[in-house]
Amino acid sequence: MNQYWQQTNPNHGWAFWDVAAYHTGNMEAYKLTKNEGYRKYSEAWAEKNQWMGAKSTDKSEWKYSYGEKDDYVLFGDWQICFQTYIDLYQLDKGKDPKKIARALEVMEYQISTPKNDYWWWADGLYMVMPVMTKLYQVTGNKLYLEKLHDYLSYADSIMYDPEEQLYYRDAKYVYPKHKSANRKKDFWARGDGWVFAGLAKILQDVPKNDPHRTKYEQRFRDMAQAIAKSQQPEGYWTRSILDPAHAPGPETSGTAFFTYGMLWGINNGLLDKQTYLPVAAKGYHYLTTVALQPSGKVGYVQPIGERAIPGQVVDTNSTTGFGVGAFLLAACEMYRLVD
Repeated sequence: MNQYWQQTNPNHGWAFWDVAAYHTGNMEAYKLTKNEGYRKYSEAWAEKNQWMGAKSTDKSEWKYSYGEKDDYVLFGDWQICFQTYIDLYQLDKGKDPKKIARALEVMEYQISTPKNDYWWWADGLYMVMPVMTKLYQVTGNKLYLEKLHDYLSYADSIMYDPEEQLYYRDAKYVYPKHKSANRKKDFWARGDGWVFAGLAKILQDVPKNDPHRTKYEQRFRDMAQAIAKSQQPEGYWTRSILDPAHAPGPETSGTAFFTYGMLWGINNGLLDKQTYLPVAAKGYHYLTTVALQPSGKVGYVQPIGERAIPGQVVDTNSTTGFGVGAFLLAACEMYRLVD
């Protein structure tokens, strides 16, 4: 699957989230396999993008609402690339500071501001939470951990539903202002997948004695319980988690992130194996027998968007880099489980 993606995408894309999310999975596959081709693929992408996200140098122009231009430096979709840059920097044992120079410039500036509303959409928690914990590991600066908690607390205040223990994609979708086709709460699978996977990633780096770690672990467990309830009999999750009829049929990116999170939780002692392995195994069976095509292509990935769209076609030809990246994360954890 990974070879297929790299061979069919030889031209490295930009540093925005849709491409950068693939590289988070590719780097995990490299850590597991030590396949130099994987590392070189991510390194070449980083070089092409000059080890930067958005490239504006005028801090007075830096924004963090939605934007794809170079002045949206503080927008998380331009910051996820830093995860891979930091991983590549750490592989070289810190010998090449240019790899994280921009990450440090941007994130040190961000955490120096009094604002806490940087993460206003669910995807942003995957994009940037691990950047904060990875930079804490590099620098030892505990302000990264404090700001992580501040920003997540803000995100919780506008997107988290404590009754369902799931996240709305953003404030536009909060019930009852917004309802699914059958007038239910509308939780987008990939959105909650971003959060669940993001929590798994930060729990790898947050120190055991961090005052907020217990909260993150509990949130991870609560989400696992909520996610497990809505799995379809075939192993996948539908795009609107609690209203399968809203946009029926399989969807790979959300399913892959959920499967990754379950497997990571089992492998790291946060989730009960007897309870969650059947859920993860069914998810993995769907990924490997339905989503994965004989060619190596990953199908049934909902295209770029922010919600479950009734009537949108998602089929064997629906593929994206971020879907492959999510699948790779799940595959690595399954390997670790059986190993």
